[in-house]
Amino acid sequence: MSGERPGLPIPPGLLVPGPAPLHAEVVRAMARPLFNYRGPRMKGLMDRIRDRTCRFFGVSRPPLLLAGSGTGAIEAALVNTLSPGDRVLGLSGGVFADRFLAIARAHGLDAGSLRTPWGQPADPDRFEAALRSRPDTRAVLLTHSETSTGVLHPLPELIASARRAGSALVLVDAVSSLGAVPVPIEDCDVVFTASHKAWGLPPAMAIAFVSDRAEEAGRVARLPRFYWDFTRYREAHERGSVPFTPELPILFAMEVGLGLLLEEGRERVFRRHAETAASVRAGLRAAGLTLVAADRFASPTVTAAWLPDGIAWPDLSRRLDTEHGVSLGGGLGRLAGKIFRVGHLGWTSPAQVAPALNAIRESLAALAARDD
Repeated sequence: MSGERPGLPIPPGLLVPGPAPLHAEVVRAMARPLFNYRGPRMKGLMDRIRDRTCRFFGVSRPPLLLAGSGTGAIEAALVNTLSPGDRVLGLSGGVFADRFLAIARAHGLDAGSLRTPWGQPADPDRFEAALRSRPDTRAVLLTHSETSTGVLHPLPELIASARRAGSALVLVDAVSSLGAVPVPIEDCDVVFTASHKAWGLPPAMAIAFVSDRAEEAGRVARLPRFYWDFTRYREAHERGSVPFTPELPILFAMEVGLGLLLEEGRERVFRRHAETAASVRAGLRAAGLTLVAADRFASPTVTAAWLPDGIAWPDLSRRLDTEHGVSLGGGLGRLAGKIFRVGHLGWTSPAQVAPALNAIRESLAALAARDD
């Protein structure tokens, strides 16, 4: 298989949509002794991480490394670019798109939404029409890979719609896509992700790429910010430091993980994710399951499947865990108890997910036989 490399992920049966299993070399990196993060060694570490990130993604502007989760990055993107009462337009149709909108509303933004059926991609033409009906929209909120449904929204087309319709900033939640699939980073004003998804690192680090246009917006944005202030992070990073206490073990892991990704090569990483997604989708169909997202708009990092009639998610989850050591994700929001989700992101490969697919087939058969 393309992209196969030594060092199976740890633990191999962890197939939730995040955190992703860790590569053995990444685990070893976290055991390094800590050092003074205000001392000279910190600059070398930060410089290496920022350089490797730029090389892997082919961008010239290094990201901001924020100590926090993907949800923290959503809040950071909003408070650094917008002011109270600003109008924004976001997608709906999934837990995480709806969360983007909920955080905007919590900050006093006038947040409209493009209603999209759960399990379906957003329509760029409808999105453009909705945006033209709100000509004073200050920002659009786009979720790329909707982790709750397994849908990959057509991000390039949605960005093009936003640019044609006006001058709104483009803020992109790429938490479960960046690093697994091409993302037009330089076409976005803020695009953010999290370490524990496709990057195959431990949780607790958010990564944000910020454009000149977003920086300019930040000079007049009036939403309150302190911990999430991009200017504080940017100035600290330029000194080779961080503004607040860093997650040093995560930074050690990031340095090693980015080195592994560069060694594998970006296109091979993308291909490995695509091949693993195809393997999972084929295996779930072979088990007689119906998938939530059609192949043409399926995420390369998570696949959602409808639970068969008579199979309860707690029973399936318990059997997979106790009998096979496999952990999957359950449904969220309105899909809770109706679907389950297989995460296949980070260091996963077709070979690594094969035992889990067998476990799913065996567990479904055993539960069905129990009820006969």
